Amino acid sequence: MKILLKDIAHGRSGDKGDAANIGLIAYDDKSFEIISKYVTTERVKKHFEGICKGDVERYELPNIRALNFLLHNTLGGGGTVSLKHDAQGKTLAAALLRMELNTEE
Repeated sequence: MKILLKDIAHGRSGDKGDAANIGLIAYDDKSFEIISKYVTTERVKKHFEGICKGDVERYELPNIRALNFLLHNTLGGGGTVSLKHDAQGKTLAAALLRMELNTEE
């Protein structure tokens, strides 16, 4: 079955220097199981191909049904020095929520 991430989770993003920080919060326990299994660091890195130049780290927060991703070397140096339109990564959560998951994989 194909699922759009936006249908089972919401998100918030921002910056940590040159790293983008994306919090992904599932709407319910079943959705958290799905995002925990299918939203991997490799898939997030591929989703942001061309934007994320560094490693992707993932942290799990099961008590609030959330995953937190740090995308290193993504913001062109950070908010005060970057020439990127979104130097603070505020729109990246919305971009991640467009990811399509294939739960039959």
